Amino acid sequence: MKIAVAKEIEVSERRVSLVPDMVAKLVKQGLEISVETGAGEKAYFSDGDYEAAGAKIITDAAVLWGEADILLKVSPPQEREDGRHEIDLLKPGAVLLSFLNPLGNPEVARKLAQRQITALSMELIPRTTRAQSMDALSSQASIAGYKTVLLAAAALPKYFPMLTTAAGTIAPAKVFVMGAGVAGLQAIATARRLGALVEAFDIRPAVKEEVQSLGAKFVEIKLTEETTAAGGYAKEISEDSKKRTQEVVAEHVKHSDIVITTAQVPGRKAPILVTEDMVKGMKPGSVIVDLAAEQGGNCACTAPGKDIVYHGVTIIGPINLPSSMPVHASQLYAKNVTALMQLVVKDKALNINFADDIVDAACITHNGEIRNQRIKDALQTVTV
Repeated sequence: MKIAVAKEIEVSERRVSLVPDMVAKLVKQGLEISVETGAGEKAYFSDGDYEAAGAKIITDAAVLWGEADILLKVSPPQEREDGRHEIDLLKPGAVLLSFLNPLGNPEVARKLAQRQITALSMELIPRTTRAQSMDALSSQASIAGYKTVLLAAAALPKYFPMLTTAAGTIAPAKVFVMGAGVAGLQAIATARRLGALVEAFDIRPAVKEEVQSLGAKFVEIKLTEETTAAGGYAKEISEDSKKRTQEVVAEHVKHSDIVITTAQVPGRKAPILVTEDMVKGMKPGSVIVDLAAEQGGNCACTAPGKDIVYHGVTIIGPINLPSSMPVHASQLYAKNVTALMQLVVKDKALNINFADDIVDAACITHNGEIRNQRIKDALQTVTV
């Protein structure tokens, strides 16, 4: 059983799918690990580190991909500089484990099916207790939540903590976090560690206790409709509820030094939480960090991948924040991938068992077919 670790060609991607520690673990299990030369360089893992862990270094990407029984990646496969698509380098019947963004870019699923690839999308790992060790979305979102506060602190022209000095007392910064998922909760915790006063809002009342346990104030809005979807995610709410929510949220945005937004919906444009009028109402020097920038942004003024100043407010629209912390992001992702491989490799042989709920949920293509109905629906929408 040959496991291959590809070097990422996405310009902004610094993570690697398997780190030397996990290579050593898999080698002990009798698996053959090949690593493309330079695959770990941007995450500060050298070819020598991989060789010491028992991996074989391959210099030719086409050879690495073509020989792989299971290929591990971080970013979705894409077209190479030579014009060939990375998917076309895989042999039919091979397995691909990676973030694939199949709802945002369903064409990748079509290509994988046509190539007869068994593809497991890390985004579709179910949010269950049994699958926690494989939940790459959560491990990477936690990093993004942490880093977003550091970006905000660097851009804010004020201190975060309260300080008592000979020149007087400095009031603590006020931070408002919108969305209390994994990224939002980590942002809350980080902002509190830095000494800020933190408020948080989420349409799901069930997260109130988690927010308060981190020392933040929960902004509660009583809505008459159900706000939590399957798996604990936030649910799309009615226009009346959205209007009521925005009215309450606007006041908290207005009085905050920093606003952090984290609301994302897989395969869809991010919902607008901060309107242009809300931005205009903020104090000059305030900061917004929009973690949904890659999906269009939760702030109406966000420019994805850019930092802009609008009416005196700095609006930061980062893309792929986990990649900015490649060491720990790679370590966590590698553990997620390794845990998933324990399900699909048994006794050094491939074992795709659709009776396993995790494998069934994550596998988007197999034997030339697209297995996920939401992806099929998205492809029909693209075709139409």
